Amino acid sequence: MEKILSLDGSAEKKITITASCFMGLSHIVHLKDYVKGMFFALTEVLFIVFSPVIMVKIINLITLGSPQPDLPIKQRSNSIFMLIDGILILAVIALFIVIYVISVKSAQERYRELCRKKSYTSQKASLSASFSKAFPIAGLAPSFILLLVFVVVPLVFSICVAFTNYSAPAHIPPNNTVDWVGFQNFKDLMGGQATWSTGFARVALWTLTWAFFATLTCYFGGLFIAVLLKESKIKISPVFRVIFILPYAVPAVVSMLVWKNLLNGTFGTVNRTLMHFGLITDAIPWLSSPLLAQITVIIVNMWAGFGYFMLLTMGTMTAVSQDLYEAARIDGANKFQVLRKITLPLVLYQTMPLIIMSFTHNINNFGAIFFLTGGNPTVVDSTTTSAGGTDILVTWIYKLTITLLKYNYASVIAVMIFIVLAPFAIYNFRRTKAYKEGEL
Repeated sequence: MEKILSLDGSAEKKITITASCFMGLSHIVHLKDYVKGMFFALTEVLFIVFSPVIMVKIINLITLGSPQPDLPIKQRSNSIFMLIDGILILAVIALFIVIYVISVKSAQERYRELCRKKSYTSQKASLSASFSKAFPIAGLAPSFILLLVFVVVPLVFSICVAFTNYSAPAHIPPNNTVDWVGFQNFKDLMGGQATWSTGFARVALWTLTWAFFATLTCYFGGLFIAVLLKESKIKISPVFRVIFILPYAVPAVVSMLVWKNLLNGTFGTVNRTLMHFGLITDAIPWLSSPLLAQITVIIVNMWAGFGYFMLLTMGTMTAVSQDLYEAARIDGANKFQVLRKITLPLVLYQTMPLIIMSFTHNINNFGAIFFLTGGNPTVVDSTTTSAGGTDILVTWIYKLTITLLKYNYASVIAVMIFIVLAPFAIYNFRRTKAYKEGEL
């Protein structure tokens, strides 16, 4: 065998071709690495054995089944199951290709090692080296498989649904089948259907507006209170810190539901109190007027969220060297100048990544909107789109899936949120000084 295989490097092409023809073949025939070769060979054999099943799943993924009205419902093709199975099969194929490439590279590396040593390594030593290299892979394999099945596959499934007509009433399995429609759903939301495109534009604009002001009010509200308490000479300032943090300590669901009742236009305590003292004559539609409801949710969100930024900025200000403040006072700077030239830049420097995170969080802040207003009040297009005046994209996705069963449109919106939000967050994170200097 050693006479057949040249160890001067000239046989690398031969090794590559043999390894490419069948996984593990080079390891067994030429390289005498039998254990690794049998593993790779067994992998390909299993893939070949199950290839008919794989082909069926791939065909089902392409067609998503065909209507079978003559069959009982339980026996009809379920397009969604076909889609999920197809995605899993694609993941298996991708994993097989990775192993195939690893087998070829392994053969090439093994041959180069033989060329350097000019002799074959003992089977025991080879097995020991293989186990050493495989140990970390084997340890991470369960986590990788779980990640693949429970994270990657659902994400890919959600993306795929955006390119189908999976929606009520005509395309809900198993009564009906689902079809691939390409970018038609994107076209509908981008101008193809006037009502839907208008609703999408309105909700998207309000989502960005809401995220901006919700982040801005919470951050600067917390910063203002933190500066006020720090500069205050009152001995009971710790008591105020505890009081201000209490809204953040209460679960958001509870807080929003309480405020929903307090601001109710019919029996709400706020309106009744104002009317009792003669400050108003008619009930204020806090949550029933679109514009006023939007302002209200921003204010209530500030009440619930500024405590977090208050603690954050207070901790950041504590870390600032007092020598800077002393030097500024010696130079004649007043409190406002100290705040503007020293405190604010240093606090922003440390907290900018968290501000970006808060902005992205508020874009997907389901609870603050849903439990306070439920997305209401209704507007012109609400009858068709089910999107209310305070609905943000994530609450609209909920309504599209639960109320209207428009899974295709919901997936389109989810995909677009990711496409816009992920690059924005990554870009802004990389631009922060904290990231550039390795503090994040």
